[in-house]
Amino acid sequence: MDLAAFDFALPPDRIAQHPAHPRERARLLTVGATLADRIVGDLPDLLAPGDILVGNDTKVIPAQLRARRGQARIGITLDRELSDGTWHVLARNARRLRAGDRLRFEPASAAVPDPELTAEVREVAPDGGVVLAFSATGADFAAALRRAGQLALPPYIARPDGPTAADAADYQTVFARAEGAVAAPTAGLHFTPDLLAALDARGVHRTTLTLHVGAGTFLPVREADVTQHHMHAERGEITAATAAAINTARAAGGRVVAVGTTVLRLLETAAAPDGTLRPFAGETALFILPGYRFRAVDRLLTNFHLPRSTLFMLVSAFAGTARMRAAYAHAIATGYRFYSYGDACLLEPGGKDG
Repeated sequence: MDLAAFDFALPPDRIAQHPAHPRERARLLTVGATLADRIVGDLPDLLAPGDILVGNDTKVIPAQLRARRGQARIGITLDRELSDGTWHVLARNARRLRAGDRLRFEPASAAVPDPELTAEVREVAPDGGVVLAFSATGADFAAALRRAGQLALPPYIARPDGPTAADAADYQTVFARAEGAVAAPTAGLHFTPDLLAALDARGVHRTTLTLHVGAGTFLPVREADVTQHHMHAERGEITAATAAAINTARAAGGRVVAVGTTVLRLLETAAAPDGTLRPFAGETALFILPGYRFRAVDRLLTNFHLPRSTLFMLVSAFAGTARMRAAYAHAIATGYRFYSYGDACLLEPGGKDG
């Protein structure tokens, strides 16, 4: 499967640098047999009583860190916490690191107290991945991160002086509860308490799961044959209560509406062949390409994604490659805003390979 099949030209001025305010005023392209231009605030009219909306309640942490090993500076981006309490991270200048090295982390700015945070290098992988054992855990680690870290905003959001105070609020969803994400599950950024209240009034059920988005979400696909791409694992959880709520809604004829590709990937990971969900706790590295048979999701709300990305491959699998190429061409021609702070689309399954 050729990487070039998922390429498209995107004018730089279509990349959103700031979100819509209020959030639900973002544009929404509905993608089915036809295309229609709406806004996210129209969702209550587009969903039916008995449908169930599934959000991701992960909370973004300040995952961009600066460390020193002696006089050498090392840039660190947290990726995911491992089962033994160590962290898998991505490191700039990782070639300078060896197992057993000790790193000391600097404060995020001169106005912030010393985080007094160190880490031991446990493992160094050839791809730049490093496993670190930090000197603090639990609440102490979270407090140290607030002193040492900054948001790891995507590289296409231009912040020459670093993330702003506005980003600290804008890059967090209304669902955010469980700390652990490096990047925001961006489809959730469009929701506000008012929109959730309108969905409740419409009779749309709501629940959440947790998938901690890792730093791997920013990594490009480099293989010409995309089937050879290796997905980075991400840690997630679907509780018994969430699985039961979704199964009950679907058994009663409601549609499962995934708020974002993170939600879709975890639901598909936990789904039985008949689409029934089971509780889940662990890692997923599910890579969805055209030809995949979806079992657990009936609608997908998602942002507009990068060319040649695994996320554009996923939406092509869900709605059909030709349909998504037409939808993206329409979005570019009519001024939709792309990527994390951009607009959204609501996808129906279908098309040749969806």
